[in-house]
Amino acid sequence: MAMLPGTALADGKQNFSLLNKTGYTISEVYVAPSKSSSWEEDILGRDVLPDGTAVDIVFSRKEKSCKWDLKVIYDDGEEAEWDNFDLCTVSKIAISYNRKSGETWATYE
Repeated sequence: MAMLPGTALADGKQNFSLLNKTGYTISEVYVAPSKSSSWEEDILGRDVLPDGTAVDIVFSRKEKSCKWDLKVIYDDGEEAEWDNFDLCTVSKIAISYNRKSGETWATYE
């Protein structure tokens, strides 16, 4: 799995773009197969995902699992998690935050 686009022949059907619409910088992004007991490594590595920007998350063609969980950690250490995205049918996930209610949510297409 990588955060940079690969060639069409190497891309998996789980590839998606993650858009940060929270108003905050995301410092870490993790994905894991649903029902997994551990997260994969931080997709961003040393990079961050500033508000208003997106990152393409690319899977190997060898990856077969469609159901994945997503976890983000903001630069202040706060975390948000979502379970059971069907990445075989989702191509874009946008994360938003309502400062007034304190609610974080994800929309996808």
